[in-house]
Amino acid sequence: MELKVEQDNCLGCGVCVVACPINVSLSPEVAGGHGSKTEEVIMMVENGVIKLFSPDKCTKCGTCQLFCPTDAIWLE
Repeated sequence: MELKVEQDNCLGCGVCVVACPINVSLSPEVAGGHGSKTEEVIMMVENGVIKLFSPDKCTKCGTCQLFCPTDAIWLE
């Protein structure tokens, strides 16, 4: 299984970023949208869309997919 993103569907709301338990445990500040330590998180909103930075850290729990209002992020 792999984490996938469709940036055209992304609203840039950041719900997936904050919902991700790994993001929060790795870097609460970045997961909350503050700071620039992108290497510390799985994904974050950049320039208004979700971007994957360290998808290898993903545990495939599906929380980001569950909370995304536009199905812009999913596991495949």
